[in-house]
Amino acid sequence: MGHQIPACRVSNVSKSFGDQPVLRGLSFTVGGGERVALMGPSGSGKSTLLNCLSGIDSLDAGQIEIGGHKLAGMSGAELAEMRRGVVSTVFQFFHLLPTLTVFENIELSLQLAGVAPVTRRERVCELVEAVQLSHRSEAFPETLSGGERQRVAIARALVHRPRILLADEPTGNLDSATGAAILELLASLTELEGTAMLMVTHSMDAAQICHRTLHLLDGQLR
Repeated sequence: MGHQIPACRVSNVSKSFGDQPVLRGLSFTVGGGERVALMGPSGSGKSTLLNCLSGIDSLDAGQIEIGGHKLAGMSGAELAEMRRGVVSTVFQFFHLLPTLTVFENIELSLQLAGVAPVTRRERVCELVEAVQLSHRSEAFPETLSGGERQRVAIARALVHRPRILLADEPTGNLDSATGAAILELLASLTELEGTAMLMVTHSMDAAQICHRTLHLLDGQLR
């Protein structure tokens, strides 16, 4: 039943920095479990849009709903809660905590959310296996390759079963063979988990794992 509600609905969203409009009356919907690529030149507003979707940047006008929850009017605590449960982000630069093992990096958000240790362990084991890193679960990030770090970051982003995964150039830092493997993993895991994905990318290969592509130019869809 929950999948009738779009994973994300953007309605007439505008955002400026100073007198520089970045997003201009943007509207689109990402359906439950749908993968959408967001392409466009640098400076077209892609990263700003992701920041608005994850509640980091507030809107000047319009409305964003994530899994049926309106972001406008949410308190800082509610936004943090939403980022722990409904929306998740994977970045180009991994952002893993260097002092935690692979297992602990993936487990952390469940720990912060107060999930019971047994349940946490089961879920983390399941994902470590899904991203094919069971043999590295006690390793620290500095000992991993770029591709392995991104696998950990993906597992961490999906561990609390978000409605939507925001991916910001997830293969931007990887060579093409590693990038291709990461894309395959993103497609199969989001499919398996029923998670929608909005992926900012410059890569046509990345766009091909998505159901459709949105093109952003000067803050508008074209």
